[in-house]
Amino acid sequence: MSLPRLAVRAILMKDDKLLLVNAFPDATDDLWCAPGGGVEKGASLPDNLIREVYEETGLTISVGAPCLINEFHNPEDRFHQVDIYFRCTVTSGELDDTWQDPEAIVTRRRYFSRSEMDTLRFKPDSLPNVAWGTTGINYDPLELLVKPR
Repeated sequence: MSLPRLAVRAILMKDDKLLLVNAFPDATDDLWCAPGGGVEKGASLPDNLIREVYEETGLTISVGAPCLINEFHNPEDRFHQVDIYFRCTVTSGELDDTWQDPEAIVTRRRYFSRSEMDTLRFKPDSLPNVAWGTTGINYDPLELLVKPR
């Protein structure tokens, strides 16, 4: 049995809106998530998150406290991922529609209000509560992987 994949993600707020990305090339799916990605060995979790957020959005961030641990899996292929979310602050940059993710995975990025989240397809389910509500570290037990539509 292989170990779970470890990833880091950012809770980034601006004007009471949460930054989300669509990580499906050419917007082939409508699922949104917080920016971030896989951890590379030899770099700290915050350093990995700074790199991932910059690659996906062009924004430079400072990384604050962890706020959510989320697990998801796909029983069919035994894929299991653990995401650690951190509260972050943008230190420089603005979203730019012409920004290109070097891996061409993230093609859309934008800020969403709490009310817009009501009609949006996103993961994890606890994202609004973490972004606009609870403090401290939250934990989401193992969720099923959402497959593209």
